[in-house]
Amino acid sequence: MSVPLRGTEVPKQLWKQISGDLEMVIIWWFWSLLAICASDSFRDQAVAIMRTTPVIDGHNDLPWQLLNLFNNQLLRPDADLNKLAQTHTNIPKLKAGFVGGQFWSAYMPCDTQDKDAVKRILEQMDVIHRMCQLYPETFMCVTNSSDILQAFRRGKVASLIGVEGGHLIDSSLGVLRTLYHLGMRYLTLTHNCNTPWADNWLVDRGDDEAESQGLSPFGKRLLNEMNRLGVMIDLSHVSVATMKDALQISRAPVIFSHSSAYSLCPHRRNVPDDVLQLVKNTSSLVMVNFFNNFVSCSDSATLPQVADHLDHIKKVAGAGAVGLGGDYDGVTMLPVGLEDVSKYPDLIAELLRRNWTETEVRGLLADNLIRVFSEVELVSNNMQSPEEVPITLKELDGSCRTYYGYSQAHSIHLQTGALVASLASLLFRLHLL
Repeated sequence: MSVPLRGTEVPKQLWKQISGDLEMVIIWWFWSLLAICASDSFRDQAVAIMRTTPVIDGHNDLPWQLLNLFNNQLLRPDADLNKLAQTHTNIPKLKAGFVGGQFWSAYMPCDTQDKDAVKRILEQMDVIHRMCQLYPETFMCVTNSSDILQAFRRGKVASLIGVEGGHLIDSSLGVLRTLYHLGMRYLTLTHNCNTPWADNWLVDRGDDEAESQGLSPFGKRLLNEMNRLGVMIDLSHVSVATMKDALQISRAPVIFSHSSAYSLCPHRRNVPDDVLQLVKNTSSLVMVNFFNNFVSCSDSATLPQVADHLDHIKKVAGAGAVGLGGDYDGVTMLPVGLEDVSKYPDLIAELLRRNWTETEVRGLLADNLIRVFSEVELVSNNMQSPEEVPITLKELDGSCRTYYGYSQAHSIHLQTGALVASLASLLFRLHLL
């Protein structure tokens, strides 16, 4: 029998405490290890799903970054999309994120309205086409739902064009049709400004005046033409009144290409629950935005908070109403865990952890968008006569505008001439005084 040395005896109470603490450490370690293993399991499952159903993202502003960084000169060595480091998006990141379809945003700001908007949007559409030409091993420019699936099979990123902002068609049905022929497959009805025919979200915040109370008569005719052509109607950036008008008028489902849930973050760029109910009733789609200010209504946000938005939209509008529209390269602040386009598998893993079914996940990734796009194509009818009645002259603005074709044009020129003559006469009289 060994006798402990003097001073080394450990009181039974202390042993009991040490044993208890050690047991807690072991339990914590065990559950942490289990959580890590489970996390790896969910991510492995996410990757397995995404190998056959990759992400179709509804909104990416890389073309805007190409303009700002390189003035759309894609052949510059520092513009190489395989090596581009200062953006959320490049080719390696797209591959790591299992992005198989992307609506590239053709965008120009509201200050181009009534000026050079059409010229500038043609240039942005051109740069998207040149991306496909310069990187044919990665990008495949497509214009219909069946070609998206073909791009999937070829292991390429199906590249589609969304035009962000109704001001970019300059209130012209002819320009709308021309942009469709050049590849536009959705049009965001407004950006952060009213058009002469639709109100934007700043009306709801009180920063802009309501001019059309939703959609004007011309705006409603324009939506009919979009239905006829097969252009998806995008309601991100519009006022609630415009949302409701469009959801009521459109004969095909509509999309929100990059918006989140207002109930979780009461920002006017997000979609309120009563509109989500209309989304459900019309089989439409909300593609969730990752911008921190739309996710948490603050400068910081997390991946689980984005998952909360997806959960909420699924709960209110149904699993068929959810999609992804990260707004990468169009925003400055992104959630922890979703810093660039490579992070999509981590978001899908989180949803699987929340008991989303494989069918629901595949819907979110691609199937819901393909369904909406297919229904828009089914509603389209190129045999139907196009809308021809233009916007009225009094609705247009801009000093750089000509008036050819309008019956009022002659009287306008006469009135301008009479005004000049009157002013000349007045100046002459003042000179005599």
